[in-house]
Amino acid sequence: MSDTALDNVKNFWETISPATVATLERVYTDDAYFRDPFNEVRGAPELKRIFSHMFETLQEPRFTIVESVCQDSSAFLVWNFDFRVKAWKPGVTRRIHGTSHIRFAADGRVSYHRDYWDAAGELYATLPVVGAMIRWLGGKFR
Repeated sequence: MSDTALDNVKNFWETISPATVATLERVYTDDAYFRDPFNEVRGAPELKRIFSHMFETLQEPRFTIVESVCQDSSAFLVWNFDFRVKAWKPGVTRRIHGTSHIRFAADGRVSYHRDYWDAAGELYATLPVVGAMIRWLGGKFR
């Protein structure tokens, strides 16, 4: 896959905004598959819905790609996602560290996107009540 395809997807994520979500088809195929710990969808309309929801619930969501590897029609991105939750402690910036497995279609757009990150350790553990339980359980099994 060309460096242009990888650069396009990296640029999309590092500059994501409601305006770029609206032009998602420039980077993702119409029938693109997406999965993360909370969602599993197919198609540009569903991707737009998920990414738009992110802007409704979070303040200043920002992805920073810290490493990328591309071979043939696949790529892996290592990223940090910084954000603040509007409804819960909006002054506290949170970070999730994760990776994405990307597959490109013949035209260079993304046809497959799977995110891998630790929802329990990096998100749920920061929540009241549930977080205390997860931290306690984590200590029991380490």
